[in-house]
Amino acid sequence: MSEIKNDMSQVHTHKAEIPESKPIGGQGDAANRLGTESVGRLLLRFSLPAIVGMLVNALYNVVDRIFVGRGVNETALGGLSLILPLMTIGMAFAMLFGVGSANMISMRLGQGKRSEAENALNHCFFLLAGMGAVMLVAGLVFIEPLLSILGAQKGSESLGYARSYLRIILLGQIFAMVGFGFSHCTRAQGFPNITMISMIIGAGMNMVLDPIFIFLFHWGVEGAAWATIISQLVSAIWIVSFSLSRKAVIRLRFSTFRPNPGIVWQIMAFGSAQFLLQFIMSGVQLLYNTSMGWYGAEALNVANGGDVALSGMNIVGSVSMMIFMPVFGINQGAQPILGYNYGAKRFDRVLSAYIRAIAAATGICILGFSLTQLIPLSLVNIFAPQGSDALLRFAPWAMRVMTLFLPLNGFQIVSANLFVVTGRPKISIFLTMLRQFIVLIPCMLIFGRIWGLWGVAAAGPVADGFSFLLTAVMIVFELRKLRAAAKKEGEEKRD
Repeated sequence: MSEIKNDMSQVHTHKAEIPESKPIGGQGDAANRLGTESVGRLLLRFSLPAIVGMLVNALYNVVDRIFVGRGVNETALGGLSLILPLMTIGMAFAMLFGVGSANMISMRLGQGKRSEAENALNHCFFLLAGMGAVMLVAGLVFIEPLLSILGAQKGSESLGYARSYLRIILLGQIFAMVGFGFSHCTRAQGFPNITMISMIIGAGMNMVLDPIFIFLFHWGVEGAAWATIISQLVSAIWIVSFSLSRKAVIRLRFSTFRPNPGIVWQIMAFGSAQFLLQFIMSGVQLLYNTSMGWYGAEALNVANGGDVALSGMNIVGSVSMMIFMPVFGINQGAQPILGYNYGAKRFDRVLSAYIRAIAAATGICILGFSLTQLIPLSLVNIFAPQGSDALLRFAPWAMRVMTLFLPLNGFQIVSANLFVVTGRPKISIFLTMLRQFIVLIPCMLIFGRIWGLWGVAAAGPVADGFSFLLTAVMIVFELRKLRAAAKKEGEEKRD
């Protein structure tokens, strides 16, 4: 992957256009305010809808798990854990094209290059829809080989539940990709509320359909899957309809779309950090699933220990997801502010937005840490009120251990994103990979061999602490550069 220049303003692979220097008017005022309004007010305005949207989006999976755990059994809950790596891969591609296009759109609008921003939007839609179709076909054709590598041990009852759920959920892959990925582009134009409404509509419908299909129709995990894809379809229709309307700053125009490999390459470069984070997370989830099968029976001293450990890890992952989604929402809310102002060379506002985003993200992590340490059993009971003794013994313990350094995660997530905005995606990729791959996976393998199931759980906080220290060292140098640029900017204004 070629390196993007620091100003991120050149199109390397096609003839450069004459910059559109005029300010964007009309609906463009929504984008222009990113460079004029109070940074604190902007961060609140953009982050709150993003937080709600991310939480609502997480509810697609979490609500399924709650109703499956309560309406089917805890083994079915383990089955949903098995296919989580595949669903995370789908999310990775949605973020590759969605976040990449959103980064490009916000910066091009900040530079006054509206046609380039619209071109990125058009490419985003077809990339998302195309990848969704590829995943649908590949998933249905290779479903049995995929299931065989998901981490379940031979004879696991969870595998049957995973197969039933996956066959249906793949049918909605295009809707999931377009709905989630395209929402980033809407937020980048200055319409975070539209994104929030889209996610609320989808998750709200999912919460209504889940109990109907599971408890009333007795469809089990298949009912949870049907509820999810119907909801994703409605959400995708809403977000695409807005992008086709005159209310949008830049509109989706099928008639003017011309595929350009250069634009695709730039979008992928802008979204590569988030893509790698999600893709590596999929690998980590797979390793966790496999480790639960390896060590579960011996550690928990029950015959179905692997399935119990899978279910317990699913619960811990669901609770962690609900904590991290607000952090990701803050990060996404800050992104258009950071991108626009960096593109407009207003570095004092970049610094202000970054510091405020760090404070807000850390506050969320401290709150989540308090809950997981003080009331882990109550959180487990939300998913499995009739859980087995082995589950109720393992899941609360794992939750406490795996969230020991949770207060440090907000800083690491927001700081990694800053390097994307400032034109160094390779550094962002490294910091993203640091916890999820470079440190975490070796720790899981080594600790697992020494301490079994308990060592696998302990690998998380070790990776958190190491990643925080290295990120802190690297961000110090980046902040010095931004402060120097902001100081120079201030001096030029006074002159």
